[in-house]
Amino acid sequence: MKTPARALKRGDCLSPTNPALLENPLDFIHEEHLREREICTQLALLAGAQTPQADTVAAIVGFLRDELPLHLADEEEDLFPLLRRRCLPEDEIETAIRRLTSDHRHADDDTPRVIADLEGLSAGACALPEEMRDRFASYAAHARRHLILENAIILPFARLRLTARDIETLRLRMMQRRGLDRLKDKTDAD
Repeated sequence: MKTPARALKRGDCLSPTNPALLENPLDFIHEEHLREREICTQLALLAGAQTPQADTVAAIVGFLRDELPLHLADEEEDLFPLLRRRCLPEDEIETAIRRLTSDHRHADDDTPRVIADLEGLSAGACALPEEMRDRFASYAAHARRHLILENAIILPFARLRLTARDIETLRLRMMQRRGLDRLKDKTDAD
Protein backbone atom coordinates (compact mmCIF):
# COMPACT_ATOMS: atom_id res chain seq x y z
CA MET A 1 0.00 0.00 0.00
CA LYS A 2 1.45 3.35 -1.01
CA THR A 3 1.68 6.16 1.48
CA PRO A 4 -0.19 9.29 0.36
CA ALA A 5 2.28 11.93 -0.80
CA ARG A 6 0.90 14.49 1.65
CA ALA A 7 1.73 12.15 4.55
CA LEU A 8 5.41 12.04 3.68
CA LYS A 9 7.27 14.72 5.56
CA ARG A 10 10.72 16.04 5.09
CA GLY A 11 13.12 14.88 7.77
CA ASP A 12 15.09 16.98 10.19
CA CYS A 13 18.35 16.06 8.40
CA LEU A 14 19.69 14.90 11.76
CA SER A 15 18.09 11.45 11.62
CA PRO A 16 18.47 8.82 8.90
CA THR A 17 16.22 9.42 5.90
CA ASN A 18 12.69 8.13 6.32
CA PRO A 19 12.38 4.90 4.27
CA ALA A 20 8.79 5.87 3.36
CA LEU A 21 10.33 8.46 1.03
CA LEU A 22 11.47 5.57 -1.15
CA GLU A 23 8.02 5.74 -2.72
CA ASN A 24 9.71 8.41 -4.83
CA PRO A 25 13.40 7.47 -4.96
CA LEU A 26 14.46 10.86 -6.34
CA ASP A 27 12.87 12.55 -3.32
CA PHE A 28 14.68 10.06 -1.11
CA ILE A 29 18.01 10.86 -2.79
CA HIS A 30 17.33 14.59 -2.43
CA GLU A 31 16.59 14.12 1.27
CA GLU A 32 19.81 12.13 1.65
CA HIS A 33 21.66 15.02 0.05
CA LEU A 34 20.15 17.37 2.62
CA ARG A 35 21.18 14.97 5.36
CA GLU A 36 24.71 14.74 3.99
CA ARG A 37 24.90 18.53 3.88
CA GLU A 38 23.89 18.65 7.56
CA ILE A 39 26.51 16.01 8.39
CA CYS A 40 29.08 18.18 6.58
CA THR A 41 27.99 21.15 8.66
CA GLN A 42 28.37 19.11 11.84
CA LEU A 43 31.79 17.86 10.73
CA ALA A 44 32.95 21.40 9.94
CA LEU A 45 31.66 22.61 13.32
CA LEU A 46 33.47 19.73 14.98
CA ALA A 47 36.68 20.81 13.24
CA GLY A 48 36.39 24.17 14.96
CA ALA A 49 35.19 22.91 18.35
CA GLN A 50 37.26 22.95 21.49
CA THR A 51 35.86 19.62 22.66
CA PRO A 52 33.79 17.23 20.58
CA GLN A 53 30.22 16.36 21.56
CA ALA A 54 29.86 12.57 21.79
CA ASP A 55 26.39 12.53 20.21
CA THR A 56 27.61 14.62 17.26
CA VAL A 57 30.58 12.32 16.73
CA ALA A 58 28.30 9.25 16.89
CA ALA A 59 25.85 10.75 14.38
CA ILE A 60 28.62 11.57 11.90
CA VAL A 61 30.20 8.11 12.25
CA GLY A 62 26.82 6.43 11.81
CA PHE A 63 26.14 8.35 8.64
CA LEU A 64 29.59 7.78 7.14
CA ARG A 65 29.67 4.08 8.01
CA ASP A 66 26.06 3.01 7.46
CA GLU A 67 24.24 5.48 5.20
CA LEU A 68 26.83 6.94 2.84
CA PRO A 69 27.89 3.61 1.28
CA LEU A 70 24.24 2.82 0.44
CA HIS A 71 23.76 6.26 -1.06
CA LEU A 72 26.89 5.99 -3.21
CA ALA A 73 25.76 2.57 -4.43
CA ASP A 74 22.30 3.97 -5.26
CA GLU A 75 23.93 6.50 -7.51
CA GLU A 76 26.71 4.45 -9.09
CA GLU A 77 24.87 1.17 -9.57
CA ASP A 78 21.45 2.48 -10.53
CA LEU A 79 20.92 6.23 -10.96
CA PHE A 80 23.99 6.97 -13.10
CA PRO A 81 23.44 4.00 -15.48
CA LEU A 82 19.79 5.03 -15.91
CA LEU A 83 20.84 8.58 -16.71
CA ARG A 84 23.41 7.36 -19.21
CA ARG A 85 20.66 5.45 -21.00
CA ARG A 86 18.04 8.23 -20.96
CA CYS A 87 19.92 11.49 -21.33
CA LEU A 88 20.44 13.01 -24.75
CA PRO A 89 23.94 13.72 -26.11
CA GLU A 90 23.41 17.47 -25.71
CA ASP A 91 22.72 16.92 -21.99
CA GLU A 92 26.43 16.09 -21.60
CA ILE A 93 25.56 14.00 -18.56
CA GLU A 94 28.65 11.83 -18.93
CA THR A 95 30.90 14.74 -17.97
CA ALA A 96 29.01 15.27 -14.72
CA ILE A 97 28.87 11.55 -13.96
CA ARG A 98 32.62 11.16 -14.50
CA ARG A 99 33.27 14.02 -12.09
CA LEU A 100 30.90 12.58 -9.48
CA THR A 101 32.36 9.10 -9.81
CA SER A 102 35.80 10.58 -9.25
CA ASP A 103 34.45 12.34 -6.16
CA HIS A 104 33.07 9.01 -4.94
CA ARG A 105 36.55 7.47 -5.21
CA HIS A 106 37.82 10.40 -3.17
CA ALA A 107 35.16 9.59 -0.54
CA ASP A 108 36.11 5.90 -0.66
CA ASP A 109 39.71 6.85 0.10
CA ASP A 110 39.09 9.55 2.72
CA THR A 111 36.05 8.29 4.62
CA PRO A 112 37.80 5.44 6.48
CA ARG A 113 40.41 7.87 7.82
CA VAL A 114 37.73 10.35 8.94
CA ILE A 115 35.81 7.52 10.62
CA ALA A 116 38.97 6.34 12.38
CA ASP A 117 39.65 9.89 13.60
CA LEU A 118 36.08 10.23 14.86
CA GLU A 119 36.17 6.85 16.59
CA GLY A 120 39.37 7.96 18.29
CA LEU A 121 37.53 11.01 19.57
CA SER A 122 34.62 8.95 20.83
CA ALA A 123 37.06 6.62 22.58
CA GLY A 124 38.17 9.48 24.77
CA ALA A 125 40.71 11.53 22.84
CA CYS A 126 39.52 15.05 23.71
CA ALA A 127 41.87 17.35 21.87
CA LEU A 128 41.59 17.64 18.12
CA PRO A 129 45.02 17.94 16.52
CA GLU A 130 45.32 20.54 13.78
CA GLU A 131 45.81 17.82 11.14
CA MET A 132 42.50 16.22 12.15
CA ARG A 133 40.73 19.59 12.11
CA ASP A 134 42.05 20.22 8.59
CA ARG A 135 41.02 16.75 7.44
CA PHE A 136 37.45 17.24 8.76
CA ALA A 137 37.12 20.69 7.20
CA SER A 138 38.53 19.53 3.86
CA TYR A 139 36.29 16.45 3.77
CA ALA A 140 33.19 18.55 4.51
CA ALA A 141 34.09 21.17 1.88
CA HIS A 142 34.71 18.54 -0.78
CA ALA A 143 31.42 16.77 -0.03
CA ARG A 144 29.51 20.08 -0.20
CA ARG A 145 30.92 20.84 -3.66
CA HIS A 146 29.93 17.34 -4.74
CA LEU A 147 26.37 17.84 -3.47
CA ILE A 148 26.03 21.08 -5.43
CA LEU A 149 26.75 19.21 -8.66
CA GLU A 150 24.34 16.41 -7.80
CA ASN A 151 21.52 18.77 -6.85
CA ALA A 152 22.06 21.21 -9.71
CA ILE A 153 22.69 18.72 -12.55
CA ILE A 154 21.95 15.08 -11.70
CA LEU A 155 18.60 15.32 -9.94
CA PRO A 156 17.06 17.79 -12.42
CA PHE A 157 18.10 15.57 -15.35
CA ALA A 158 16.80 12.51 -13.53
CA ARG A 159 13.41 14.19 -13.02
CA LEU A 160 13.38 15.26 -16.66
CA ARG A 161 14.66 12.15 -18.42
CA LEU A 162 13.84 9.05 -16.36
CA THR A 163 10.68 7.18 -17.24
CA ALA A 164 8.11 5.90 -14.76
CA ARG A 165 9.56 2.43 -15.26
CA ASP A 166 13.08 3.75 -14.56
CA ILE A 167 11.85 5.34 -11.33
CA GLU A 168 10.19 2.09 -10.28
CA THR A 169 13.37 0.14 -11.04
CA LEU A 170 15.39 2.65 -9.04
CA ARG A 171 12.94 2.42 -6.14
CA LEU A 172 13.01 -1.38 -6.07
CA ARG A 173 16.81 -1.52 -6.23
CA MET A 174 17.16 1.03 -3.44
CA MET A 175 14.71 -0.95 -1.32
CA GLN A 176 16.60 -4.18 -2.00
CA ARG A 177 19.86 -2.52 -1.04
CA ARG A 178 18.34 -1.62 2.33
CA GLY A 179 16.64 -4.99 2.86
CA LEU A 180 13.22 -3.31 2.63
CA ASP A 181 11.95 -5.32 -0.32
CA ARG A 182 11.29 -8.31 1.94
CA LEU A 183 9.38 -6.04 4.32
CA LYS A 184 7.23 -4.74 1.44
CA ASP A 185 6.50 -8.27 0.19
CA LYS A 186 5.34 -9.27 3.67
CA THR A 187 3.14 -6.15 3.98
CA ASP A 188 1.61 -6.76 0.53
CA ALA A 189 0.79 -10.34 1.51
CA ASP A 190 -1.06 -9.27 4.69
